Amino acid sequence: MASFTLHGIPVSRGIAIGRAHLLAPAALDVKHYLVAEEHVEAEVVRLQTALTAVHRELQTLWNELPKDAPTELGAFIDVHALILSDPMISEAPLDIIRSRHYNAEWALVTQIEELSAQFDEIEDAYLRERKVDIQQVAERVLKVLMGSEPLTLPNAANPGDDEFMAQMVVIAHDISPADMLKFRDRSFIGFVTDVGGQNSHTAIVARSLDIPAAVGVAQASTLIEQDDWIIIDGDAGVVIVSPSALVLEQYRERQLAAQRARKKLSKLKKTPAVTKDGTTITLLANIELPDDCGPALEAGANGVGLFRSEFLFMGRAANMPSEDEQFEQYRRAVVAMKGRPVTIRTLDIGADKPLDPTEHTALNPALGLRAIRYCLSEPQLFLTQLRAILRASAFGKVRILIPMLAHAFEIDQSLAMIEQAKAQLRETNVKYDASVEVGAMIEIPAAALALPMFVRRMDFLSIGTNDLIQYTLAIDRVDYEVAHLYNPLHPAILQLISMTIAAGQKAGIDVAVCGEMAGDTKLTRLLLGMGLREFSMHPAQLLAVKQEILNSDLGAIAPLTRKILRSTDPDGIADAVQALQTS
Repeated sequence: MASFTLHGIPVSRGIAIGRAHLLAPAALDVKHYLVAEEHVEAEVVRLQTALTAVHRELQTLWNELPKDAPTELGAFIDVHALILSDPMISEAPLDIIRSRHYNAEWALVTQIEELSAQFDEIEDAYLRERKVDIQQVAERVLKVLMGSEPLTLPNAANPGDDEFMAQMVVIAHDISPADMLKFRDRSFIGFVTDVGGQNSHTAIVARSLDIPAAVGVAQASTLIEQDDWIIIDGDAGVVIVSPSALVLEQYRERQLAAQRARKKLSKLKKTPAVTKDGTTITLLANIELPDDCGPALEAGANGVGLFRSEFLFMGRAANMPSEDEQFEQYRRAVVAMKGRPVTIRTLDIGADKPLDPTEHTALNPALGLRAIRYCLSEPQLFLTQLRAILRASAFGKVRILIPMLAHAFEIDQSLAMIEQAKAQLRETNVKYDASVEVGAMIEIPAAALALPMFVRRMDFLSIGTNDLIQYTLAIDRVDYEVAHLYNPLHPAILQLISMTIAAGQKAGIDVAVCGEMAGDTKLTRLLLGMGLREFSMHPAQLLAVKQEILNSDLGAIAPLTRKILRSTDPDGIADAVQALQTS
């Protein structure tokens, strides 16, 4: 078979080389038919029975979780169980059966299609990808209804066979986190899916398992054939099918080199992040759940630079987390970090749809009611979260991070609500840290261009490079038609980041980068040269960034960085940034 290459979204680094194993297509052939009036309740019972069976299946998966299973897996099984219990799934399809006389499968698919359409309109990429979780749960129910066989993998090859025969690369339209759990004890070394994005659950699990993966590889499951040799270049999101002997050998050499480098990196866990000229750099972790603190500490993180609290709200449209529930989750993270700071970002929801599908949807949610705008429009919801965060501050150092601020009045209103939350706690004699620091995410060009009004009011800044790039360049990075325009090295992006760091330095307040640029080792020296002293990233990226820091000399980097910032030539900037890595 001729070799060919497919391109997708890189979500988990590394190189995987193995044989393709195709999973059955996720899309099932659902029959559509009407049910006679006298059989409607029987059809309702059939769907209820399937829902119960999937509940048991998820519970069994949870009970059988290995002790060393990544924390994300258990959390995602919980999320799928919550979705299954949500009236959107557990009740609405039953109403459809009764009102329209649809068969159970058709009723469920109808409801899922409606929900999926609503999620498609969400601006926030992370929350938009939660649609996949709903579809995965629905698929699991459909399989029970249709009596389909569960996902299975073949037996490993016999010892002595082709040395890579026992190494499988799973190719699928999509893979649920629960199904990934089934694979982890087998010869599963990587995966490729037709759909998915940077923030899909499967992508997050892949990173936690440290498995090379590429998602959003359109038509991979139809173009790749069973047992094809596959190379996944997880750094580039490239999938090479049936590679030539020369290419195969080249990637095997790269794979071995990466393994040696990783082993070397592990020795840096307890080494302070100090540049050659003696400047200490703070390395923080981005987390989504309290259980992520373990891997963060294991990687040597100095604290949590970004706790994405929206994860707690995910899939909870009909059952929003209470103040006590939120408090317990925040407290767990604070206690787990053992005195290290935990920066909790307030609800950064992309649009209002996930919380209440009946409300009005903006024509362009990307520019509409989201993040702090949404929170200020829902003061009770915001106050509930602020009280929960403040209560957690009694157990360790907590910082509050406000996303998507652009206007002075938004800053003032946010600070006023924090004071209101404090006052409410005082009235009930609930302890909190009165000196809790409040910071702003700089992720809108307007914020980066109006920094004085931020540094006067806030205790620290955190640059969200993902959104900053997206808004500055006016592109949606998960839109494959414009994703190629996403460029962290665009002169405008570099200017905005540099300006923000400089403004923070001048005002004497901390500035961190918590977007993906922070974990990209190709950009570590550039950010150091700009003056950045706090990096926050996924724990898996931390040691590699630390190594770059240990090998960096700020005295040599700074003048080269200033030269880069004076340039508006894209090619020249790219070349200079590459040269910076060897300076």
